[in-house]
Amino acid sequence: MLRRQFIAGALLLAFLIPNAAFAQTATAVYSAPKEAIDKLRDEGLNRSQVMQTLSYMTDVIGGRLTGSPNMKRANEWTRDKMKEWGMQNAHLESWGPFGRGWSLKSFTAVVNEPQYFPVIAYPKAWSPSTKGAVTSEVVFLDAKTNDDLAKYKGQLAGKIVLVSGERPLKPIDKPLMKRFGDEDLSKMATEPAPGPNDGNGPPPSAFKQITDYFNQQAQKMKFLQDEGAAVMIDNSGGGSGGTLFVQGASVGIEMGELKSIEDLFASPAFQPQNKKYEANMMPQVTMASEDYNRLVRMIKNGAKPKMTIEVNAQYHDEDPMQYNTIAEIPGTDPVLKDEVVMLGGHLDSWHSSTGATDNGAGCAAMMEAARIILASGLKPRRTIRVALWSGEEQGLFGSTNYVKQHFGEMKNGTLVKGPDYDKLSGYFNLDNGTGKIRGVYLQGNANIKPLFESWLTSFADLGAKTLTLSNTGGTDHLAFDGIGLPGFQFIQDQAEYDTRTHHSNQDNFDRIQAEDMKQASTIIAAFVYQAAMMDGKLPRKAVK
Repeated sequence: MLRRQFIAGALLLAFLIPNAAFAQTATAVYSAPKEAIDKLRDEGLNRSQVMQTLSYMTDVIGGRLTGSPNMKRANEWTRDKMKEWGMQNAHLESWGPFGRGWSLKSFTAVVNEPQYFPVIAYPKAWSPSTKGAVTSEVVFLDAKTNDDLAKYKGQLAGKIVLVSGERPLKPIDKPLMKRFGDEDLSKMATEPAPGPNDGNGPPPSAFKQITDYFNQQAQKMKFLQDEGAAVMIDNSGGGSGGTLFVQGASVGIEMGELKSIEDLFASPAFQPQNKKYEANMMPQVTMASEDYNRLVRMIKNGAKPKMTIEVNAQYHDEDPMQYNTIAEIPGTDPVLKDEVVMLGGHLDSWHSSTGATDNGAGCAAMMEAARIILASGLKPRRTIRVALWSGEEQGLFGSTNYVKQHFGEMKNGTLVKGPDYDKLSGYFNLDNGTGKIRGVYLQGNANIKPLFESWLTSFADLGAKTLTLSNTGGTDHLAFDGIGLPGFQFIQDQAEYDTRTHHSNQDNFDRIQAEDMKQASTIIAAFVYQAAMMDGKLPRKAVK
């Protein structure tokens, strides 16, 4: 999930698109016969394959950074797996150009003096390689202003530089694992319709702060490059006990005034994959806070620690395009088969682990939902289409480009429809980790509430019963919702998503909750199947 905190090290971002008024047309409430839902439940809960699918995706293929060989391998494997299950029109659909790929071939980071000890660290994605193994003194750059930077002039050539401060670590006094309680869900259910920007990115007033933050980072990197520093290391913005959170490399170019999310995604800060910025980057690493804090304290105590660091990375310039994986269960109704119900999640991940909760879990659940429908022998009237996106972590690129190509886009506040705009019934997304489904974010669409209430009655015993009018941001349903198409993200228990796994080196298969995955896959199968069986399409918002 594309979620980063702007100042702390990971930003909460969303696709900023104009808000829409709500259509007020009534839709007849359709629910599938009990025997159909029972078939889906039986297959999904008693003969699930979701964990096998996820294990191969994460344990065998591994991390899936957009543009990397592993990302392409994941595209091809998911395509072939869905084809093996009996899905049709399984293919890769290109978008882009995105830029160069990146993969890590080897990495070393150890402290040599005043005594030897290994550290927990990981290079940032798209970081340049070091020139072989670098053994050098570690310097703490204690600088918050340009005047502070000037104090280090002439002192950093060939050095390994710590560029952020200590991060105080408090005792863990709350569980890392969290589920929604009844009170939490009741509060969500009574939330009012969202305002114009709710869930759709930061307000305009925040962009100066965002610009200042990234420009400060760029100034530090340019100073380090000009001074000839060898490697820069920053402190993990979250986590403890060896967990670190690491994302993309920084670019040492200041940006102009930002006014929108689109401006930010197009800025150098979000373009380390752009080959033209290679000269504006240097080798850069994120370190777990316990190790980073220790080094800072050692230096403050008068020690001069030395480290050996080697980053051996490879850029991939062979194909600037990227791909979404698409596969379908064809519709059977002579009239409705050209209409489509979509479900999906983002297949790309960050690189320091295997992308299990973000978002292998969502992709495996969506694949499993389609498999459940096929294995149950049910024949949907509309076509059901699975889409596994790439480029989500860099700016929702895969889904946004797909929506533009097929369904349309907003231009100067006006909807320009694509060729398939009127063929889409709706899109369902899963991208909040391994937690079980508790309901649906309605994105302000009150008209759909009676329909989803009916569908959730079959799963109240599994803990799914909550509908909220509120928006949720940061993932691929936003591209659909932004042009007035029904696009929904399911409410999920948080599990360890924010506390341990999201964009961290602990985002691995062992953090997955198998029973939650079975529950989620089954509920998604039922929602998608029923949307494909209705006489009419899911109710839409009217776009101004």
